[in-house]
Amino acid sequence: MTAVRSGAADASFPVQDASWDLVALHRAGRLVQQYPLVAGLLRHLSDADLIAAGQLLSRLSADEVTRLHPSVATLDIAVTGHGTLAALVPALTAHTARHGLLTRIRLSDFDGYVFDLGDPGSSLYAAGPGLTLCVLDPQIVFDEVPAPWRPEDVERVFGEKLRLVEGLTTAFAANSRGTLVLNTLPLPRRHSAQLLDHRSRARLGAIWHEGNAALLRLGERPGVIVVDLDPLLAGGIAAEDARMSVYAKAHLSPELLAAYAREVAHLARHLTGRTKKCLALDLDGTVWGGILGEDGAEGIEVADGYRGEAFRAFQRVVKQIGSQGVLLAAVSKNDVEPVRAVLRDHPQQTLREADFVRVCANWRPKHENLAELAGALNLGVDSIVFVDDSPYERGLVERELPQVSVVAVDDEPARHMERLLADGWFDVLELTDEDRGRAARYTDELAREDFLRSFDSLADYLRELGVRVRLARLGDQDVPRVAQLTQRTNQFNLTTRRMQPAEVRALAGDPAQLVLTIHSGDRFGENGLVGAIFARRAGDALHIENFLLSCRVFARGIEQTCLAAVLRHARRTGATAVFGAYRPTAKNSGVKDLYPRYGFTRLAADEDGTTRFRHDLAEIVGTPDHVHLDESLGDLPGAATENGNHGPQGDHS
Repeated sequence: MTAVRSGAADASFPVQDASWDLVALHRAGRLVQQYPLVAGLLRHLSDADLIAAGQLLSRLSADEVTRLHPSVATLDIAVTGHGTLAALVPALTAHTARHGLLTRIRLSDFDGYVFDLGDPGSSLYAAGPGLTLCVLDPQIVFDEVPAPWRPEDVERVFGEKLRLVEGLTTAFAANSRGTLVLNTLPLPRRHSAQLLDHRSRARLGAIWHEGNAALLRLGERPGVIVVDLDPLLAGGIAAEDARMSVYAKAHLSPELLAAYAREVAHLARHLTGRTKKCLALDLDGTVWGGILGEDGAEGIEVADGYRGEAFRAFQRVVKQIGSQGVLLAAVSKNDVEPVRAVLRDHPQQTLREADFVRVCANWRPKHENLAELAGALNLGVDSIVFVDDSPYERGLVERELPQVSVVAVDDEPARHMERLLADGWFDVLELTDEDRGRAARYTDELAREDFLRSFDSLADYLRELGVRVRLARLGDQDVPRVAQLTQRTNQFNLTTRRMQPAEVRALAGDPAQLVLTIHSGDRFGENGLVGAIFARRAGDALHIENFLLSCRVFARGIEQTCLAAVLRHARRTGATAVFGAYRPTAKNSGVKDLYPRYGFTRLAADEDGTTRFRHDLAEIVGTPDHVHLDESLGDLPGAATENGNHGPQGDHS
């Protein structure tokens, strides 16, 4: 394994010309102690070296790592399926670790997927994994066709397997709160080539594609994801290794399993709240060819010529990504006015100034601009993906801001697209209307920042901003967005419980539960659904099990408004106390004192570090004067409500 630069090093660990690689750490017996360095060490490894790294990392005790590094994000993954899948474990370990995740991987016995998923008492369900991979291969069909066989035989068996898998997804939904991952089946040539006439081959191909289409449609079910293997195969990966398939019953090639593991790692990153939100782009040599300051607007390569066509294709991909809620920013060493002129006026530009939430064109170090960009957007720097063709600029950003994900492009613009798309930085389970409108809302947010700078005090600014808050019970149409908030919100997330849409819907249907949505707006427009409160009634007490709020709307009094409304509502519907909980993570320390700030008393901490709080409802903080609250909460679950008509803000004890 080749030594690579980590981007950061522990001061107690000696640093030579290159940072220590995994082998050196392993041989020194320091791999567990230095685990936070792992993601940086894996950043630039080749595919082959990643698998070797996975072999080392898969031997570590996850419990020991979490004991020494409790802030490391962890995910339990169960792997089941039809064939031999041992080769998937090191690949999956390495690809998830590359994104800063520690995974506990449970590999089931050979061909155990029917029992694992079909039996409610199986050890898979007992383990309660957050992610379950059911890896299917073409032999689930061809092992059961007669000899000789015809396309009609394949159609019959494939149909039987589809009904089986459909039943297993139903069983999974009833027995697990996690996410189930299925996959389409490749069709190796050795099967189609056994049919001598081309009409029969075409018939087999149609049957196979129709069967895979039915598998893909299972991904429309809540809690089910289907990975389409065809795009991976189209990249030149072999579907199988004939010897491994026959002798070891490993019916998918190691290369295909590694590519599959890469896709699953993107999903795992999202499920643990690590989805990226902002794409920051260098301009010269990245978005267009040439150097604007030297070549002028008329000399850059945007569309003409073969290189210009490559840059235009890249811009089209970036524009497509931006249309789905990813925030686009330009970070360029240039004078700002020529940059804006190109984005605004160049007749062949695909990306326009309006596509970017921020254009940072100046001569400052790019890592400073990226840090400032994160602050302006109220995002963590780890939410940013940075693309640049300069090794120097990339290296400087990696050294100064190792949390930023850096994508390397070079002087071959035709490869920019695949480099950007290789790691699924912005993948989500489901796109919502909130996603599609995100860029416009962040543009409004920057207008709010400019508006703020025109005031002498924050209080004056908030009064003129005119904050509106609507607090209401969860509607069915809100379920995807609320689930997404639990997965993507990190800073204002009191307990950081990640949830799938099915879990959110189930809670909303439980008579003991109260799930509230938070919408906000102001003079600059609507922010949309920006938060949620999950509460449970138990006797005469209300337990707030989670409270989360988008980082876009911090520090406007929205959290105080919503918490006060819940406390008032609890009191007037018969509750005698409200309890809250805070579970610390690497990113939510900013809300550790939220409950004490608003009158809660700190209680004992649980073994997992969760701190409990209690409010006796005697004195309740009021709604801030600058916030207009519209609430529609109905009765609390299990409450004995009082008679009387209360105004939208209740009493302001």
